Amino acid sequence: MASASTAGRVSCGRDLNCVPEVADTLAAVAKLGFDFLCMPLFHPRFKREYELNPAKVRTGAQTRSDLLLCGRDWNTLIVGKLSEWIETDSEIETERRNSEAALVQELNFSAYLGLPAFMIPLKGPHCANLARALLNHIQTGHHSCMFWIRVPLLASENVRDDLIENEPTKNSDDGSDDERTWGWWHSFRTLCDYNKRVCLAIEVGEDMPSDQVIDKWLGEPIKSAILPTSIFLTNKKGFPVLSKAHQRVIFRLFKLEAQFIFTGTSRYSEKDFRSYLQYLEYLNQNRPAPNAYEMFAKGYEDYLQSPLQPLMDNLESQTYEVFEKDPIKYSQYQQAVYKCLLDRVPEEQKDTNVQVLMVLGAGRGPLVNSSLRAARQADRKLRVYAVEKNPNAVVTLENWRFEEWGDQVTVVSCDMREWAAPEKADIIVSELLGSFGDNELSPECLDGAQHFLKDDGVSIPCSYTSFLAPLSSSKLYNEVRACREKDKEPECHFETPYVVRLHNFHQLAEPKACFTFRHPTTEMNNNRYQCLRYSVGCNSVLHGFAGYFETTLYGDVTLSIKPETHSPGMFSWFPILFPLKQPIPLTKDDDVTVRFWRCNNGKKVWYEWAVTEPSCSAIHNPAGRSYTIGL
Repeated sequence: MASASTAGRVSCGRDLNCVPEVADTLAAVAKLGFDFLCMPLFHPRFKREYELNPAKVRTGAQTRSDLLLCGRDWNTLIVGKLSEWIETDSEIETERRNSEAALVQELNFSAYLGLPAFMIPLKGPHCANLARALLNHIQTGHHSCMFWIRVPLLASENVRDDLIENEPTKNSDDGSDDERTWGWWHSFRTLCDYNKRVCLAIEVGEDMPSDQVIDKWLGEPIKSAILPTSIFLTNKKGFPVLSKAHQRVIFRLFKLEAQFIFTGTSRYSEKDFRSYLQYLEYLNQNRPAPNAYEMFAKGYEDYLQSPLQPLMDNLESQTYEVFEKDPIKYSQYQQAVYKCLLDRVPEEQKDTNVQVLMVLGAGRGPLVNSSLRAARQADRKLRVYAVEKNPNAVVTLENWRFEEWGDQVTVVSCDMREWAAPEKADIIVSELLGSFGDNELSPECLDGAQHFLKDDGVSIPCSYTSFLAPLSSSKLYNEVRACREKDKEPECHFETPYVVRLHNFHQLAEPKACFTFRHPTTEMNNNRYQCLRYSVGCNSVLHGFAGYFETTLYGDVTLSIKPETHSPGMFSWFPILFPLKQPIPLTKDDDVTVRFWRCNNGKKVWYEWAVTEPSCSAIHNPAGRSYTIGL
């Protein structure tokens, strides 16, 4: 099966309920431009009997031979479909047993054929038997088939025919109707223990749920979207098009690299099915262009990374290089130093007043260059100290000084906390912030260096605040679960924060401020405790918390990775993820209360976190047993 969105093209399949000739149909579908075919493996009206004689001993082949297609075609071009009559959760025992046996037969046959995916419809909230049978199949086989669980966005009884086109939709107050089918899916994937091979195939109908419910669906592991031809409208030229509401969902599905499946008959007798494909490709070509941040993050979506520990570890040259490419961060630092110099040195003193500026954690020199540019821009005199503990980066700094900076810059190879400065600084500049603000120990570093700042001196940045937001993401939950290491505590990987480009997730509430630090400060105790409460407003499941930060460099010059105030085009920081060991189910009336601690024992710093509402989780990472940041 063609991988989704290869070379910018949308991957599309054709769904058929009856396929008389497999090879001919596959050829016809491919000729129209489809990448794969969804079809039942057994005749849709052939109900196998496993309980009663004489039917249960019927001889002969139960379905067509696998020799009708070559192995490669079965492996790449066919998605199997479960027979519609199978009801594994029926209350009638003979029907249930028959259905179970037929389900096992179809799953085994799809594995025998080596299909890339097998589609199973979810018809209601009772699905425990179906989940059990599927999980047994996954556990006992050596196949790699994915299972696409077909779920409608709206249950058929909720579809309304009293809506006026382009009129705003009034959803019922309780919001439960348009969340019903999500509840089916959530029950099923929970029963399947979030198995990575159990994915979602959403069926998009003519009616759409509320935007909040759509946001929730798009945080799920959607692999394909089923588009009935009945949802298409006809434009003035007689071609199929989609409403604006449907288009918005399609654009978001493009970002998830979902594959699309067309079902139903063509409603345009004079045009073949190509017109539907052409329209989808037209939407794909005309989707909003990715911004600089999305371009930089390409390939890192939902990829977990351990946060950097630049205080404990010396960074590599390539790491510095990546961060130096940020087009926004250093221009903001330059602006901050520029405004600070103008405020500190009046025009009449510009030739006599030499400001002492210390760059703490100079790396390979980008902040030194920004500060020197700011001094030229402000027409003010500057004496710079570049302090860096990484002896390898100091080599680069010394070369900068020899080739460019000259005597205006003094390079100091030392930990800023141990340096005996020859004079006090007017301005100290640092870039010690991590994705959660203080998680690279900026407070401890700057407190240790504060003794060589003048009483009226300025720190850039002067303050920073971390933010937390609850999130739901089975993708990220599974990614964390896969990080288990043999020689560590069994749940260590759930007590570790990760830097991650959040992609396939649903943020359940707006971020709230967590910890704030200011510099210079008289408060040298950097331990913190915060209790945050959120209203989620929809049925969902809590998998963890996304962390962000905002910082004020100087005056009105800021940097932010909080989504609402994100500095445009800045990519130096991805958000941080604090996972939970156990997903916590939420109803729309629940409040989520989380408690966060920042702890420091003089040798290490660590975070602890726990949910206390709507139910209590364990306290994660007590005493820093799984994750610490070395001082």
